[in-house]
Amino acid sequence: MSNRIKKVVLAYSGGLDTSIILKWLQIKLGAEIITFTADLGQGEEVKNARRKAENLGIKEIYIEDLREKFVQNFVFPMFRANATYEGSYLLGTSIARPLIAKRLIEIAQETKADAIAHGATGKGNDQVRFELAAYALNPNIKIISPWREWNFKSRSDLIEFAKAHKIPIPKDTQGEAPFSIDSNLLHSSSEGKVLEDPSQAAPEYVHTRTLSPEQAPDKSTIITIGFQKGDPISINGKQLSPAVLLETLNKYGHDNGIGRIDIVENRFIGIKSRGIYETPGGSILLHAHRAIESITLDRGAAHLKDELMPRYAELIYYGFWFSPEREMLQAAIDLSQKHVDGEITLKLYKGNIMTQSRKSNKSLYSNKLVTFEDDQGSYNQRDASGFIKLNALRLRTLASRNDNIKMQTSR
Repeated sequence: MSNRIKKVVLAYSGGLDTSIILKWLQIKLGAEIITFTADLGQGEEVKNARRKAENLGIKEIYIEDLREKFVQNFVFPMFRANATYEGSYLLGTSIARPLIAKRLIEIAQETKADAIAHGATGKGNDQVRFELAAYALNPNIKIISPWREWNFKSRSDLIEFAKAHKIPIPKDTQGEAPFSIDSNLLHSSSEGKVLEDPSQAAPEYVHTRTLSPEQAPDKSTIITIGFQKGDPISINGKQLSPAVLLETLNKYGHDNGIGRIDIVENRFIGIKSRGIYETPGGSILLHAHRAIESITLDRGAAHLKDELMPRYAELIYYGFWFSPEREMLQAAIDLSQKHVDGEITLKLYKGNIMTQSRKSNKSLYSNKLVTFEDDQGSYNQRDASGFIKLNALRLRTLASRNDNIKMQTSR
């Protein structure tokens, strides 16, 4: 690490790990540390970040409410693609990292800092996501990753360092923490320790964003979500800002036991990891978005989107939000959403999301075409004969060839 680094902008959560990192940077570099805390809807820890930074001698403290920007500029574009990684992960942690990295770079430029620093470990995806985003925005930025540089070997080493430097240690982190939590407005993820053995069921206390389906009400909840150009704009006829809309869906999801998954995923660096993820509002939104697309998207566009989606999701998971290929895919996805307008009514019940009705003035659904009653000449069923025969031509040709081969070999 260069001794020429005089000023560092640290992504600071206010938790024990980043507080230890803050003090370690001060000692290691003798540098001025600027802290940046992004409020993405993670809850209580944001409130204490300023006080903790001040107690560690920090003079320049950035705490920014980015919830609306997070949802409007990152979450909603991702949901236009119906993005899920490996079939089930709604990318709640992944999609937050490019926004945090973007502000780190901007603050570094504003304050003329020499470097940025983050608290991601050397085993995870976040180190890659932060740093790929940062380099995409400033190719010459210096990045400090303490977990890859310091000599601490265990959690107990970190605790001893904290005690030695009078860094407050929450009671639940004395010794080995039961599991690691990352949260924002879109989701909460829990990994490690008690969750590391995928053969063991996760204890109920791990879940913080949802009731268990067994505890959810015995009565269903009916909601209607309005869409415009692929983005949700209203709930039950009331227009809401992006962040407030997602918060509202989170409450519906929480109360009805919706949005829990237990997965083993493939990290970018090659490790398999088990995680318990809760995405209550996002799960409802994904279901509703696919439902409105079902009546407003042409078959070809819909199927192409489904083909592109795994690649798009992978780019976000791996940390390539600011890559040209993600932007190219986003342009295609956004174009597909031009007519994705309308309302979807859903029933929520004990962990389930069920579509009740779909309505759009741009619907491609035609009662005249689909009816089993008299279609009044809008569709001639005899036309299907030629359609089938043309599509069967190559199959019939193959079958004839195979029959000839069988006859020749049986002689």
